[in-house]
Amino acid sequence: MKIILTRPIEDAASLAEKLRRLGHIALITPLLEIVARQGVLIPGKNYQAICLTSANAVRVMNYIRFIQNIPLYAVGLQSEQMAKDKGFSIVSAHGGDVAGLHKFLIGQLEPQDGPLLYLSGAETSGDLQGRLQGSGFEVDRIITYDAVKASLTAFQKEIADANAVLIYSPRTAKLWAQEIETLNLTEAASHIKHICLSANVAANLPQSWPRAVAATPTEAALLALLD
Repeated sequence: MKIILTRPIEDAASLAEKLRRLGHIALITPLLEIVARQGVLIPGKNYQAICLTSANAVRVMNYIRFIQNIPLYAVGLQSEQMAKDKGFSIVSAHGGDVAGLHKFLIGQLEPQDGPLLYLSGAETSGDLQGRLQGSGFEVDRIITYDAVKASLTAFQKEIADANAVLIYSPRTAKLWAQEIETLNLTEAASHIKHICLSANVAANLPQSWPRAVAATPTEAALLALLD
């Protein structure tokens, strides 16, 4: 299969290699570009834990030595591995999505034990900060990067020839639909299988487009839909 990867290049490279090993043709056509924010400052508080819902939130960070030994809870395996690669020493993944991570955190931590540090991008697929604050926690959300929209004009022919596209977030689904319309590829999209990480992602696509939704919000469940 010819499969389009809409994730930023930083996220798509390893996935493309995995798909190639499975015998597919992987087309990296990023809809978003990761841009690190400059001058990010982290308050010098006694945080009991760090929350992470995006690998890019720590990938773009350089000076993290003073928070590396704080327990870090990531939403998934990719975020967990990136945190480990960046030098965080106590890292684990839980939940698979924002709702799942929130459920784990409120079962594991107590508000009176200290504030939480939430590292994220400017736009997120769920309101983890709001959920945690609603559960009584003090949360400092620090935005470390922006995901800037990229054009797919250069990939018009590749998209027209593709069999499937992997879509990970509601925002990406919306941008994909917008780009397809802009590039006059609506007819082509009606023959492409849209493989979505969740029902919320799929809901942001035109109803007439073919789709499949992962059984759980994990990359393994997403890739299982290719079988």
